[in-house]
Amino acid sequence: MSKILVCSASVGAGHMRAAQAVELALRELAPDVEVHNVDVLSLTNAAFRHMYGKTYLDLVKTAPHLLGFVYDYLDKPRAPNSTRDKLRLLVERANVTRCTDMMLHGGWNVIVNTHFLPAELVANLRRSKKMSVPQVTVTTDFETHRLWVNEPCEMYTTATKEGAAYLNHWGVSEDRVRATGIPIDPIFSHKKDRSKCLALHGLKGDRPVVLQVAGGFGVGPIEQLFRTTLEVEQPLEIVVVAGKNEKAKAQLEKIEIPSRHRAKVIGFTTAIDELMTVADIVVSKPGGLTTSEVLARGAAMVIVNPIPGQESRNSDFLLENGAAIKINNIATMKMKLEGLLSDPRRLKSMKTNALKLAKPKAAFDVARIALGHV
Repeated sequence: MSKILVCSASVGAGHMRAAQAVELALRELAPDVEVHNVDVLSLTNAAFRHMYGKTYLDLVKTAPHLLGFVYDYLDKPRAPNSTRDKLRLLVERANVTRCTDMMLHGGWNVIVNTHFLPAELVANLRRSKKMSVPQVTVTTDFETHRLWVNEPCEMYTTATKEGAAYLNHWGVSEDRVRATGIPIDPIFSHKKDRSKCLALHGLKGDRPVVLQVAGGFGVGPIEQLFRTTLEVEQPLEIVVVAGKNEKAKAQLEKIEIPSRHRAKVIGFTTAIDELMTVADIVVSKPGGLTTSEVLARGAAMVIVNPIPGQESRNSDFLLENGAAIKINNIATMKMKLEGLLSDPRRLKSMKTNALKLAKPKAAFDVARIALGHV
């Protein structure tokens, strides 16, 4: 039986969700293929896992501009004998021996990576002639970055042609890049009936529906954003998804809702595709996966708190293509929301643009590329 390994790293939720999407698409397209989905950080020691995963989330909360600096710094050219890259790779390899053992001895036909850490590991094993398993690297933001380029690699997939062009700049030949889109749950490739989704979630849909999401971990100024949305004069139906942040959910539930609005607060949900189906506007950070899901459901996006680096570049893509507005300061959010809601033609145009950008079947395209190496 053919075997495919899908690797990611639990640095934020997006990379893991992309890996799950590819896994689901593979199982649907090729049920006779054995598919394993692994978080490579689960095969490292606790100290490295904390440094690589939790430190990232802590910086997102406390020092996002430092992340942006590091992102840009690591995107600069390096000499082939760069001491800084060698040191980083040495630290990684020293802490992932269980992971490399799995890669070496799993009998894989192809390895698909939705994070650059496992892609680096595979490339290093191949350069040292320890293995020859082909790999596919799946980028998960709307632009790409130097760290995603790890040779040898049979195929790279990107969200956009611009992302593909940037990989070409780093030496990846055009025939080894496909602008498939970012893989999202295959459920987004199926249209859903809006009226049924409204009923499922106790919503009426007789006024604009604003969906506020904060990712699986419920990060960001959730309460401030909710309170500001409630200040909007036009009657709204508001749904806030607080994710796994139970403290934030409890605080939101205590807020008094003005009589002109209807609002509900929920925690972690597996029905985000249904909520995005009914939404006219989604208020969110512009992570690659969340953004791709919003586009697939044809909602306009209100961008808040992009992480400097990859999310600020995702913002640029959405704004350039007329699918979003951006809130630089929460103090101006009420004014900008009211401006959008008072201009139905503009809102409709943004929703139309979102659908034009959408690639809801990206997971299947990535899966077919992987299966081509089985």
